Amino acid sequence: MGRNMRIIVGITGASGSIYGYTLIRALHEMGIEIHLIATEMGVKVMQFECGVDIKDLKQYAIVHHNQNLFASVASGSFKTDGMVIVPCSMNSLGAIANGVGDALLSRAASVVMKERRNLVIVPREAPFHLIHLKNMTTLAETGVSILPASPGFYHRPTEIWELVNFMVGRIMDELGLEHELMERWGEKK
Repeated sequence: MGRNMRIIVGITGASGSIYGYTLIRALHEMGIEIHLIATEMGVKVMQFECGVDIKDLKQYAIVHHNQNLFASVASGSFKTDGMVIVPCSMNSLGAIANGVGDALLSRAASVVMKERRNLVIVPREAPFHLIHLKNMTTLAETGVSILPASPGFYHRPTEIWELVNFMVGRIMDELGLEHELMERWGEKK
């Protein structure tokens, strides 16, 4: 018996909540089951930057509290098709890179890695210092996709949503999902 595709989305306190919000809506439109984990600061930054309350996302996703280590996504026996953390703070990235699983976000990421499922981390920080880079290297060496929030400009965007869709499209590419969110190099819409 088959099931719908199931993706975990994590939102942390880094700037760039619009990427996570847009990804959740795009995945929802595709009929994908979404499990959302937001850190306490992720909830606050999303409210500040986007005017979106975590309760607003319950129409698109199953929302898990970050301190609930009994949540389904904390277990490898709960089948998922991957996880995206967008935006990913350096605090969360460091916890994941160092195997700290004391909150649901880092525990779910650890589960995704141990089960050899697709984990995409979208760091939103500048500049990086050496510890940030070492943590990203550690994760990349384990097969985690590191996709910095660095939108391209070759499609000549004129609106913010075009930059956001570019990044969300790249995230969906990493998940192996077909979409039409962005113009690809050498292809005109």
